[in-house]
Amino acid sequence: MDGPTSHSYFSQRLKLHYVDWGNSDAEPLLMIHGGRDHCRNWDWVASELKGDYHIIAPDLRGHGDSQWVVGAGYYQVDYAYDIAQLVDQKNMKPLRIVAHSMGGAIALLYSGLFPKNVERLVVIEGMGPPPKMLEQMQKMTTGERVLDWMKNLRGIAGRLPKRYETLEDAFQRMQSENPHLSSDQARHLTIHGSSQNEDGTYSWKFDNYIRAFSPIGLPHSEQYKLWGEIDCPTMLVRGTESWASDPEKDGRIKHFTKTKPTVVNIDNAGHWVHHDQLDTFVGLVTDFLK
Repeated sequence: MDGPTSHSYFSQRLKLHYVDWGNSDAEPLLMIHGGRDHCRNWDWVASELKGDYHIIAPDLRGHGDSQWVVGAGYYQVDYAYDIAQLVDQKNMKPLRIVAHSMGGAIALLYSGLFPKNVERLVVIEGMGPPPKMLEQMQKMTTGERVLDWMKNLRGIAGRLPKRYETLEDAFQRMQSENPHLSSDQARHLTIHGSSQNEDGTYSWKFDNYIRAFSPIGLPHSEQYKLWGEIDCPTMLVRGTESWASDPEKDGRIKHFTKTKPTVVNIDNAGHWVHHDQLDTFVGLVTDFLK
């Protein structure tokens, strides 16, 4: 496929990377990837939509070809700030957003903070832990959560990035992570999601420290209030084979008080719906964004 061009911008003194699919006179469309992923995971969707939109897809801090954070953690509000900086610097307002997983949570946060900037919003499994999982997490005291986070950080500090002897070995790991992926998809994601080390081995590009979810941040109750500020047409997408729960059935849909999201459950798809059922997803998104 014809690929995008590569660019950089700055946010909080970090040099962050994004790709631009051209068609700069068209309406802007921002695509935000999930955790431990990278901007090129959108390539198949972007190649279908690039004729109608000016598509920009960033690598979040600590991911892909963006700079890693040193001396601090990875917080959702910082990710949202990075997105706000990109939107402002590229003059993308108003815009449409398609986002996945952690990127979806960031998109929801951004859309609640800047509701007038967003015209359409598509979120794939970006609503965070299901209510039942949150109930278990909330049984821990604040001290227990902080101590658990510290323990996790120390473990990560002593954890060396996984090294694969060959690119083929990394490809096999990618393929086993999501059996829905075709060989071509898995190889493409591996090529763009890994880099070669000095000794010739290969490692994934993301910073291992993104695995440590800080106990400090916006409480889920406050995030829900921001969802209530979103007033653009919104579509929430879920794979029926995923761990994510249906927001209509678990009650989280009620937090969207200014808009009534369209909820779509797609069969034969896991967490990466846009990979597992590409044609179905592209069809839905094409109609919805227009």
